[in-house]
Amino acid sequence: MQMKARIIKDKEFYRSVLAIMLPVAAQQAVNVGVNMMDTVMLGSFGEVQLSASSLANQYYSFFTILCMGIIGGSSVLAAQYWGAGDKKKVRETFSMALRLTLAVALFFMFLTLFFSRQIMRIYTPETAVIEQGVRYLKITTFIFVMHGLSLVAAQLMRSVGQAKLGMVSSLIAFFVNVAANYTFIFGKFGAPQMEIAGAALGTLIARAVEFLVIFGYLLFVDKKLGLRIKHLLRSPSKLFYRNYFRLGAPVLVSDSLLGLGSTLVSVILGNMGAAVVASNAICQVLDRLFTVVIQGVSSASGIIIGNTIGRGEKEYAMEEAETFYLFGIFFGAISAVLLLIVGPITISFYNLQADTVVIARQLMNAYVVIVFFQAIQSVMTKGVLRGGGDTRFLMKADILFMWLVSVPLGALGGLVLHWPAWLTMICLRIDFIIKSIWCIFRLFSGKWIHEVERMETAD
Repeated sequence: MQMKARIIKDKEFYRSVLAIMLPVAAQQAVNVGVNMMDTVMLGSFGEVQLSASSLANQYYSFFTILCMGIIGGSSVLAAQYWGAGDKKKVRETFSMALRLTLAVALFFMFLTLFFSRQIMRIYTPETAVIEQGVRYLKITTFIFVMHGLSLVAAQLMRSVGQAKLGMVSSLIAFFVNVAANYTFIFGKFGAPQMEIAGAALGTLIARAVEFLVIFGYLLFVDKKLGLRIKHLLRSPSKLFYRNYFRLGAPVLVSDSLLGLGSTLVSVILGNMGAAVVASNAICQVLDRLFTVVIQGVSSASGIIIGNTIGRGEKEYAMEEAETFYLFGIFFGAISAVLLLIVGPITISFYNLQADTVVIARQLMNAYVVIVFFQAIQSVMTKGVLRGGGDTRFLMKADILFMWLVSVPLGALGGLVLHWPAWLTMICLRIDFIIKSIWCIFRLFSGKWIHEVERMETAD
């Protein structure tokens, strides 16, 4: 098996990568900016409200991960069908993905509306944090449907060369969110001072605006795909659903397990105290900020490789994959260096107690190590291998490494042996390191390429 990575020299390839990567990275940077503004504004009210919003958003992150699971399977179909020039099946993919998302969103809305207190108790035993978290969740109940559908629609539009839609809608939502947060958190312009509830209201308003922008464009302006309401009302065929679940079910299972694993990470940290949760909230914002380019590369790799396979050019897809693998190493190293430099400066902006500052600095150093391997495994699992339809292999990797290694080791260290937060976090993310190595061997084996059309007739 040849293990030396080739790098593509064709300028057109890099133009295609940038056309997807830059809008995705910009969109993610805007979303991180929203979270950063939330943490800075709420941080002025102390660790309790900062911790409560962070834990409530971990629950919301579980929902978005499930949405990404739906996107993961459907984007492979959309990218390969688009590469093959089949618009009808691309529209059918959109209809199916949005229907699945709506079902999941309604379920989460029900849980949040009636069981918000029980949800917060999963994450933390601290009464004050629970009470503030309930205030946040009650207001965000109606976000699930709007943001879930917006997220799926914007992500799938990337598969058909419309990556800018998500960036523009997120940019608009960012300014709306900052203005609404400032108004309602601090009680400006005659509005009441709502503190954490104001942050929730600001997010709700921003997501509503984002929903209107995305679907207004998608259904009434866009002509490239030509998706209209009549297409969404038409149910996809049973054969189409069967093909999707053959390819997409492993993605959905894999991302669901990853989401549940992330929830357990938050539960473990939540039981280590509000200072640990607040410290991790700060570190997570920077981690997400310095990995936005990686997310852009991951999205670009999945879409471009899916299009290439859809055209039947498997050998060229291998060269593209090897190039993206090198991208993962390069941008992972840059992200680690930036986090090492900027981390301590950012912590000083927050109004934290002395012990929380110490924990935050230690955690930041752990994230420096984590982010390098996070970049490599993200490009491989969320981009290259998923774009090639290798979803069953990825499901096995996620189950093995997160559930048999990371979660048990992190729980043992954080809750039983009472290791420091930084060491517990390394344990909780050790699956990133293992998957980075595991997926490299899979890449060079060439066994990750699966064509959709061949899968459809493989019964």
